[in-house]
Amino acid sequence: MTSLRKLGLSDLQVFPLALGGNVFGWTADEAQSFAVLDAYAAGGGNFVDTADGYSAWVPGNEGGESETVIGKWLAARGNRSDIVVATKVSTHPQYKGLAPANIKAAAEESLRRLGTDHIDLYYTHFDDETVPVEDIITALDQLVKEGKVREIAASNIGPERLRASLDFSEREGLARYVALQPHYNLVSRDTYEGELQDTAARAGLGVVPYFALASGFLTGKYRPGSSVESARAEGARQHLESERGQKVLAALDKVAKERGAEIATVALAWLASRPTVVAPIASARTVEQLPALLAVADLTLTEQELAELTEASA
Repeated sequence: MTSLRKLGLSDLQVFPLALGGNVFGWTADEAQSFAVLDAYAAGGGNFVDTADGYSAWVPGNEGGESETVIGKWLAARGNRSDIVVATKVSTHPQYKGLAPANIKAAAEESLRRLGTDHIDLYYTHFDDETVPVEDIITALDQLVKEGKVREIAASNIGPERLRASLDFSEREGLARYVALQPHYNLVSRDTYEGELQDTAARAGLGVVPYFALASGFLTGKYRPGSSVESARAEGARQHLESERGQKVLAALDKVAKERGAEIATVALAWLASRPTVVAPIASARTVEQLPALLAVADLTLTEQELAELTEASA
C-alpha cells in the first residue's frame, strides 16, 4: 500500500498522483471515465482533480460535465469518504471570475453536480485581479465555515497576490490556502520555479502541478516524424521542436531504460521529487494509460538520475 502524502499544512492525506478529471465527459465518455476512476482507486489512488469549467470548450458542452461524471461515479461506488475531491471556481461560462456572490453560487452548483455536501479542496482556478484578495478569501472562508469546503487553494496566481491572500488570512484568522496548482513540468520550469516556488515553500503550501506530462509530450509518444491522434497533440508537438525538449527526451529515455520504467513514470517521479511538490496531476483517457501514472508512487529516482534530468531541462 502506497503511503499517502500530507497536503501542505492541511489534514488531507493524498496519493502521490492526482488523477486529472479534464478528460471526463470530453475525450472519455461516462463508461470510459468510470473504468479509469475504478482502476485509479483500485491502484490506491484517492485524489481526483476537476473544475467546474471542464469541459465547456467542447461544442455542445456547457461546463460541469466532468464534475457530473465524477458525482455519478461516487454515488455508484458509495466511496465518497475515501476520495479527496478537488474542484475549482472561475471558468464555468455561467460563473466566471471570483466575485464573492459568484464563488458562492458556483460552489453550490459544483456540490450539486458532484452529489456531495462538501468539497475537500476548492481552488480559485484563475486569479481574478478585478476582485480584492480580501473579498475572495472572505467568500471562501464562508464556505469553510458552512462546512461546504474543507480546505482552500489557488491555481494560476502570481506571487504577489498569493502572498497578499496568505497575509490577509493570517491577519484576520480566516481560512488559508493550503495548496497551489501551478503549471510545472520538465519542459516548463519557469512557470513555477523562482518567486512563486519560494512563496509556496515559505507558506508550507502543498503543490499539485498541472500539465505534469506537458500535454502528453513527456510520455515519449511524440517523436520526430511521428503522428499521434490526440486532442492535445499540437501542445505536445511544440516541445519536440525545441532544443530543451529534445534534451529532456534523451535524458528520460536513458533513465527509463536503466530503471525498466515507462518514460511518463520517470517524468512524474522527477516532478514528485521537487521541493514543495506533493502530487503531480495527470489524466488518463483509457485504463491502459494508468499503470505508468500510478507507478510514480513506487519509483524513487537516485540523486544522479534527478541531476541528469534537471540539467537536461535547464
